[in-house]
Amino acid sequence: MTPHLLPKQNELNRLNKAISEFYHNLCVQLGISDSVFDIFYAIAALGDGCCQKDICDYAFTRKQTIHSAIHKLEKEGMLCLKPGKGREMHIFLTPSGEQFIKETIAPIITMENEALSQMLPDETDLLLSLTEKYLDCLRSQMQKGAL
Repeated sequence: MTPHLLPKQNELNRLNKAISEFYHNLCVQLGISDSVFDIFYAIAALGDGCCQKDICDYAFTRKQTIHSAIHKLEKEGMLCLKPGKGREMHIFLTPSGEQFIKETIAPIITMENEALSQMLPDETDLLLSLTEKYLDCLRSQMQKGAL
């Protein structure tokens, strides 16, 4: 017998999907893939010269997906790769990559900051705290063998 989906769980799932769809639709509107968005957004957050692993960890995206997109962006002249320790590659923006972040990613970050600024500081703190707590609880359930 399938467990009953609680109304609050149903609404939380719906909101998570709506946020994901919002960003996907934003990418479609911009004419870029979700992985290209994830890469440039991560570089904007982590800084120029970050590693592919850092981007994967930041964006929660598979290594192969990011790897393929990075090499495509390198061929397009948006990024360049420089070796680091071992097999590690550092990812740097080219001038066209910097322009892309300035024209495309920075306005999205501004939009997100504006959206959060419409909430009280205590509300944003609570949102972050409870979201992290929920994720921790889910992870805990998985470790207990809930699946």
